Amino acid sequence: MFCAVLSLVTSFVLPTAGSGGGWKLAEVAVLLVLLGVVSRWSPLRELVVAVPLMALAVGLWPLPLVAGESFPEAVGIATFWLLPAVAAVGAGAYPRRQERRRRSAVAEARSAQRLQLSRDLHDFVAHDVSGIVVQAQAARFVATTDPSQAVLALERIEKAGLNALASMDRTVQMLHGPEAAPATDPLPGVPQLPSLIEDFASAGAAEAHLDLPPQVSAGLSREVGSVAYRIVVEALTNVRRHAPDASRVTVAFTPTATAVELRVTDDGKARSAPARRASRGGLGLPALAEHAQAVGGTLSAGPHGNGGWQLTAVLPATLPEETP
Repeated sequence: MFCAVLSLVTSFVLPTAGSGGGWKLAEVAVLLVLLGVVSRWSPLRELVVAVPLMALAVGLWPLPLVAGESFPEAVGIATFWLLPAVAAVGAGAYPRRQERRRRSAVAEARSAQRLQLSRDLHDFVAHDVSGIVVQAQAARFVATTDPSQAVLALERIEKAGLNALASMDRTVQMLHGPEAAPATDPLPGVPQLPSLIEDFASAGAAEAHLDLPPQVSAGLSREVGSVAYRIVVEALTNVRRHAPDASRVTVAFTPTATAVELRVTDDGKARSAPARRASRGGLGLPALAEHAQAVGGTLSAGPHGNGGWQLTAVLPATLPEETP
């Protein structure tokens, strides 16, 4: 800004101080370099003042040398000399814009990574931890009367704890980035559902039944199978948290022509059915709906029967043709 004011002063107030076209051209060249540097690095508040002032100094410097020209000709000369100023601003503003876009992309990637981390912790770790809590409560009541059942409960607690640690290891591995070598197994899918249902049934009083036709496992892709597993995990976790009085939980896969319908139903009798399914962290059902939409499916949930609850997901599938 000081250089721009000094240039205007030597051009109009003290024209004899800047007489000599060679020195004025060198002065303009310095102003153009400063204009590019300011456009690249200056804070925005100073930028909106400095850039117009420096562009004015660059555009108006030849006017005292052509004092006899008409007004349109003077405007044309000033416009012509504004073109280098515009080029200098563009040369500085382009890398500034690219840097801002890069920072925005990094911030969005970090936000997405944190969101994915919270979802993984909610979907998998919360399920295992809730199972540990249920097993610990059961072991406390049977420890004095039936020590053998308490030992079985402790074994299930150990298994659930190991699963939670594996989920946390997988999540931490994801944070290390794609360049890190995979240290854990991939996300579980439909083949792991029988074990999941068995562990759930053995942990509490509710009976759990799985209806999984053979063609469903073959028709779901790896990504869709992982989403189906997440949905079942979240549904069972919600039963533990919000419907402890449920006596029966059914997980049923129904194949259609181009999709698979997944229904998870329980018969819990809660005082307020819609409220009992509200996720404490706000990441349960909304996050699952996003996962389902990401693979081309849909998800819905609501009351079912006499106080029970049903979660329904329709997931795309390529089912094998039945042979006669």
